[in-house]
Amino acid sequence: MDRRRFIKTTGLASAFALTSTPSFANTISSTREKKNLIDPVTIQKLRERIVPISVEERWQRIVKAQQLMAENKLDAIFMEGGTSLDYFTGVRWGRSERLFGMLLPKNGSPIFISPKFEESRAKEQIGTARLFCWEEHENPFELLNKLINEISSGFNTIGMEETTRYFITRGLQNANINLKITSATPVTAGCRGIKTAHEIELMQIANDMAMEVYKVAVTQLKEGMTEGEYGKIITQLFAEFGVGGGALVLFGEASAHPHGLVQEVKLKQNDIVLMDGGCSVEGYESDITRTTVFGKPTKKMNDVFDIVLKAQQEALKYAKPGVSFETVDAVARKVISDAGYGPAYKYFTHRLGHGIGMDGHEWYYVVGGNKRLMEAGNMMSNEPGIYILGEFGIRIEDEMLITEKGAKLLLPKQQSLEVMF
Repeated sequence: MDRRRFIKTTGLASAFALTSTPSFANTISSTREKKNLIDPVTIQKLRERIVPISVEERWQRIVKAQQLMAENKLDAIFMEGGTSLDYFTGVRWGRSERLFGMLLPKNGSPIFISPKFEESRAKEQIGTARLFCWEEHENPFELLNKLINEISSGFNTIGMEETTRYFITRGLQNANINLKITSATPVTAGCRGIKTAHEIELMQIANDMAMEVYKVAVTQLKEGMTEGEYGKIITQLFAEFGVGGGALVLFGEASAHPHGLVQEVKLKQNDIVLMDGGCSVEGYESDITRTTVFGKPTKKMNDVFDIVLKAQQEALKYAKPGVSFETVDAVARKVISDAGYGPAYKYFTHRLGHGIGMDGHEWYYVVGGNKRLMEAGNMMSNEPGIYILGEFGIRIEDEMLITEKGAKLLLPKQQSLEVMF
């Protein structure tokens, strides 16, 4: 497909304009009424590094997707509103019971399908790309099937983006029982699972923002505050950068439960404080966990921290292109088990990590049973933890990038319970 034709016919330039980052001046004016806790110069320097994803980059993604479709014997893929649609086109569309989505053929330009009464809003985002609409009384799956038949000599196999809801897959199958429907994950994950230099930079910025927020956040800890109150402070600190962000906050014994409990805990002297969160920059996520202590750590806390840190560092040293995701998990798990906090999931109760990009959790998972081999450009969390029920839990989480030479964390490693960066 010709690049100029793609840019012209898809109208992605208009979608790009809708999703570009607000200017720093606008961000400052919106927060001028309240005093910022983060140094404005730091905010400005980080925001000046943000460069939105270009139309050219989205065209390259479409081309790569079509190459992967050919390799995986898919004639087309379909995706409804969601992260993958945003990734490939910049179009952002909320999901409802009405069918809206994009059909991407192996050869040719994207085709969109929309409810007729949403035509104007659809055109606003997709520009001059081909758009076909259905009225409220009509069956959208019959229209989709008609499009499939018209743009080829007869599709044999179509891939569905993995988060596409069942009623859509079922509706299309009912409209054409001879159509082979399978997963589009080899295409979508094949594209999104390998990060470009630009994507990595956006994620680096999101990580750098998280680091600055956490540094300031710990100065706001006060005895008697609730986890929710502290979480709101962290959200407000991210807002100073003009981005959406927040954190799961766990105090004291609640930190022994990786995702906490329903009941809120109030902070006491010498409690563990666990912060697990991040922000989104141009759609790209950060996910950082830092565990510290409000007061003085006990010897046991320090000992457990050292074990968790060693597990993270050993996994970091082992990870590289060509090793399996499951073996990286095993390396970290062995460190923790050998230190007396085993076997298996007894104290380290979850997988070592998850992929991260435009979704906080995406391909590929660093877990036992995942025999997939790592590739340069894979980005994932490296987050070992030890959780002792009735006492405390400690988790250290960083984003880890696989490079041609090995692996690296996007942020400096945590030094101790009292020094987070």
